Amino acid sequence: MELRQLQYALQIAAERNFSRAAEKLHIAQPSLSQQLSKLEKELGVLLFQRNTSTVELTHAGSSFVEHAQKIIDSVEQLRKEMADISQLQSGRVIVGSMQITGSHLLPHVLPAFRAAYPQIDVVLLEDTSLNLEKLTASGQTDLSLLALPLTESSLTYEPVAEELIDLAVPPTHPLAQRFLAGDHTPVKLSELKDESFIVLKKGQGFRKIVFDVCGEAGFEPQVVFESNNIETIQSLVATGMGVTFVPHYIARARRGEFLPVYLPLAEPIPSRTLVIARRKGRYLSKAAEAFIETFKETMANVVTQERI
Repeated sequence: MELRQLQYALQIAAERNFSRAAEKLHIAQPSLSQQLSKLEKELGVLLFQRNTSTVELTHAGSSFVEHAQKIIDSVEQLRKEMADISQLQSGRVIVGSMQITGSHLLPHVLPAFRAAYPQIDVVLLEDTSLNLEKLTASGQTDLSLLALPLTESSLTYEPVAEELIDLAVPPTHPLAQRFLAGDHTPVKLSELKDESFIVLKKGQGFRKIVFDVCGEAGFEPQVVFESNNIETIQSLVATGMGVTFVPHYIARARRGEFLPVYLPLAEPIPSRTLVIARRKGRYLSKAAEAFIETFKETMANVVTQERI
């Protein structure tokens, strides 16, 4: 049994298709099929049930893939540990990031990291928070920028920033008019119980935060529209379709034709905790440690500059 055969089997299991797996592995499909048949013959079991259009794991295949993933992870962690020990002048860290949040925070972090560690490559993987948790749990990212709460029990995390939540309302809304007239009194959550809300669709972590914040204030938001993109939601708010909550770092960077008015919320001000998550027991390379420290330092500087 060869290490590459384990990798081949894992890729086939992930793609459920020989052609796509071969393409991802950069080998010819006949060669991939040949290697799998060789592996199955050596093991004496059928790992995959081949159909006309799909490939399905057998019971033996499911067990094999589970153990193969652990072996591949162990080999990868060993390589990283040896690289750290030998103090190589190069490295790589795979960072998962929530799409919109990352687009506003990483432009602060990545230049600082590149300046401090020019020899370390950063590979970005952007996805929804739910998918990122799964990718991180399966070891496909070294670290991921997420927000609490996490649903994957196999993850551990380190808080890197506490982000306040703002209220976004249409410019014509009475609360906006009050604010623009000079009354900057923070908005009480109880004032929003009869408002129409525009929220993110299921699978986005911030959606749960919106419902939790409203629930703690004693009401459930009246949802009139949902979107996968918080930028779209803000534009819809600006046109008068409803109100929403927006993470502060996203709100402060908002640009475009349709702009809502952002208002502060009254105490206790709702917030979300941004964290760097990784799989429990996964070796944390020097490159990954450096990225976490750079992220924390950069965010501390961003907060300080806001207060000046």
